[in-house]
Amino acid sequence: MECVFCYKEKIVTDIVYEDDLVMAFMDMEPINEGHVLLVPKEHYLDVDEIPDETLSHLMIISKKIVSVLKEIYKPDGYSIMQNGGEFNDVGHYHLHIFPRYTGDGFEWTYGDEPKNVNAEIAKRIRDGIN
Repeated sequence: MECVFCYKEKIVTDIVYEDDLVMAFMDMEPINEGHVLLVPKEHYLDVDEIPDETLSHLMIISKKIVSVLKEIYKPDGYSIMQNGGEFNDVGHYHLHIFPRYTGDGFEWTYGDEPKNVNAEIAKRIRDGIN
């Protein structure tokens, strides 16, 4: 199956930004009006696959998109989010950027089972980073 985000001509919504590395366009199923998807033009699934230059450029452009959304919509806040691995429903890395409002109904949900938070877990992660 071909990746729809790898082919500009397959994007069926309005493009709001494009350069050599990235492209941003309106989400077809927006959480709130102004919901934008920002993607690298090269195909990557996960953030750890993306070259640093492209990844930093994604964040710079996301900052510009947030500034414009704040100016246009005067939201209470905004969200920038990305799902990796099997939770990436498109199969191409993409950032969701959208204005947020108190009571907009969007929420983060997760199971009730207890999670461990301790120094050993922090050490394992810290050691992996270093």
